[in-house]
Amino acid sequence: MRTDRIKVDGVLFDIDDTLVDTRSAFAHALAAVARRYLPDVGPERDLDVLAHWRADVEGHYSAYTRGDESYQEQRMSRANALHSAFGGPELDDAGYDAWNLLFEERFVGAWAPHDDASSAVDRLLAAGIVIGALSNASVAYQTRKLARVGLVDRVPMLVGVDTLGVGKPDPRVFIEACRLLGTSPARTAYVGDELDVDAWAARDAGLVGVWIDRPGGRRNGLPAAHERSPGVVVVRSLTELAEVVEV
Repeated sequence: MRTDRIKVDGVLFDIDDTLVDTRSAFAHALAAVARRYLPDVGPERDLDVLAHWRADVEGHYSAYTRGDESYQEQRMSRANALHSAFGGPELDDAGYDAWNLLFEERFVGAWAPHDDASSAVDRLLAAGIVIGALSNASVAYQTRKLARVGLVDRVPMLVGVDTLGVGKPDPRVFIEACRLLGTSPARTAYVGDELDVDAWAARDAGLVGVWIDRPGGRRNGLPAAHERSPGVVVVRSLTELAEVVEV
């Protein structure tokens, strides 16, 4: 029995790599990209391509969430950075459009929930906890994603990067999500897979930060010593989350 139980009225979820297995969807899309655009990259290097994409070392997606780049600008910059690293052609606007068509077709086709998502959501709802989603992608895009994986009727998309023009870790997005959820920040947990922009940022905004540290490699490479940060609860699965929260 865990001793770090938390009392909440609401739970806000991150979507990518928290409810939805986005890592696997990226892997599927990027493998298709590699076969078409990266002639020197065989299937044995697909994990390297995936790691490069997820790391986004130049910070283009973060720039998008700050409102400094458009969605297309960050995506095209990341595509060209990937090609530069792995020997692909530089994409102009027309080339990027074709690239993105392939990427999105394979990415969307591979969207699937994590195995523990649906049952954990049902357990929280059965306990009387209200649920919503807060993500650093657009509301429409993430609503589509939640609908595809069968969660949108139980996990409504409340706040995206287009709601206020900024995303996490800005505290305003957490406060707005709590307002829409109808819960006070202090009685709301935010669950996400990134320790810094999810759990720490939620904690700093006055919520209960919950970091889901799924097996299989971390995106940001933060050392394990950061796990037991004050005010942050660590779980390894959403099944464990349902055992931690209580009304």
